[in-house]
Parts: sequence; structure tokens; C-alpha cells
Amino acid sequence: MRNKSRGMVEAEISEALIKFEKEYMGRGPVETRTYIIDDMIIVRLKGVLTRAEEQLTRSEEGLVLIKKVRVKLLEEARPLLCAILRDITGCESRSMHTDISTVSGERVIVFTMDCNLEDRIKKS
Repeated sequence: MRNKSRGMVEAEISEALIKFEKEYMGRGPVETRTYIIDDMIIVRLKGVLTRAEEQLTRSEEGLVLIKKVRVKLLEEARPLLCAILRDITGCESRSMHTDISTVSGERVIVFTMDCNLEDRIKKS
């Protein structure tokens, strides 16, 4: 990772999460952006709701159901996501936090890592 710039690492993480979304969740996001801050990786995915989920957002019960299902799916995929990040960064994940907006169709995932990623990135 030392030979890569911050932008290169962030782009690599974004691409890996897009691939994960397509393969594991069945649909990729419209846009993905990753931010590295100290020992955190913040990933913002836009346009992640399927058409069926968008229909469910019309009722309170549907909103709750979407959130529960999406959180459960991501929790089940935690080992895979952590392995993806370990392969890219060389650091282990300490924790993962996520939420999805049923209004905007965005998901945010925050990973805390066991090392300061900025120390491992090539200084320009």
C-alpha cells in the first residue's frame, strides 16, 4: 500500500465494494466514494435500492423491512468485507457500522481498522 496514493487506495476500495454489491447483493450502486481518515474507511454508496425495495419505501412497514434485511445481509457478509479490506490495506478491521437511507437510497459503511491507514499511504 505504501506505493499507492490515497486516491488510488480509495478507488481500489470503491471498486471492490461495487463488485461486492453486484455479486453479493445482486445490484451495484450508481455511485461509490471512499474516504480514508486515520484508522477509518468510510464508504458512501448511492443508488443501492432495487426497484422492489423502492416500492416498499411507500409504507412504514416496508421501510423497516428494508433496513432489517439490508443490515442482516451486511452483517452476514462481514467476514468477506473484512477480508477484502485486509487484502487492500494490510490492516485488520476492528468494527463495521452501517446504515441505509430509504429516502435517498444511499448506504454508508464505516470501518475502523487496527492501524492508521494514512501512515501506510504513499506521501506525495
